[in-house]
Amino acid sequence: MAGFIGKERHAVDEKGRLMIPARFRKRFGMGAEAGVEGKADGHSEGLFIMKAPDRSLELYEPFIWADMGKTISALSDFNPEERLLKILMYESLDTVDLDRQGRIALSREFLEHAGITKDVVIIGADTKMIIWDPERLLGVLRESESRFASLAGRYF
Repeated sequence: MAGFIGKERHAVDEKGRLMIPARFRKRFGMGAEAGVEGKADGHSEGLFIMKAPDRSLELYEPFIWADMGKTISALSDFNPEERLLKILMYESLDTVDLDRQGRIALSREFLEHAGITKDVVIIGADTKMIIWDPERLLGVLRESESRFASLAGRYF
């Protein structure tokens, strides 16, 4: 079953809160495997948020992040490259809770990382949501439009 699909434009309020689109909130917990804990209403306790290297933000449900976390935890603290990857991943990670209105509070650190001041584009990317400053996303899309056909041909 497909997870988060689509794109929506929203705005961050003066307190740094972002409304998660209702159509994405409806999908919370739908892909959770048996044995993964959630709230009584079927929604997850919160979301994992990560600063992505491309200057976007990524949101993951706990059951998705659990698998990623296992992979990261399996990396060796005695291998310098694996230890560095752990540090870089966990330095870029935090958790956010949904309030009753379906909003998450974004810290100043995360807003600055993504260059977000007001408007955002939220892209549903199946197992995660990707949050972009609209101008930054437009720049990435313009720079990369000529590569779409070759990338699609390589992977599909």
